[in-house]
Amino acid sequence: MSADKFFAGFIVGGALGALAGILLAPSSGEVTRKNISKKTNEVRSKAESSMKDIQSKTEVMVDEIQKKGDELLHKVQSLIPSNN
Repeated sequence: MSADKFFAGFIVGGALGALAGILLAPSSGEVTRKNISKKTNEVRSKAESSMKDIQSKTEVMVDEIQKKGDELLHKVQSLIPSNN
């Protein structure tokens, strides 16, 4: 399972669980709407934070992979005899 699918499932599952809890709780329509708005903002904030964290970690990994690739390329080039 890819990280993107896991993250999307995590966010959707959390949002659906929060929504179900709010809708099933005994409260007035106005209170329910406020609760839905509050939970939506919380989920959005958590999703944005998680996405920034994932993006940061991905950038670090890409940089490391690129450095390793460059090192490997130089090693391979040093093993190949030149025709000069």
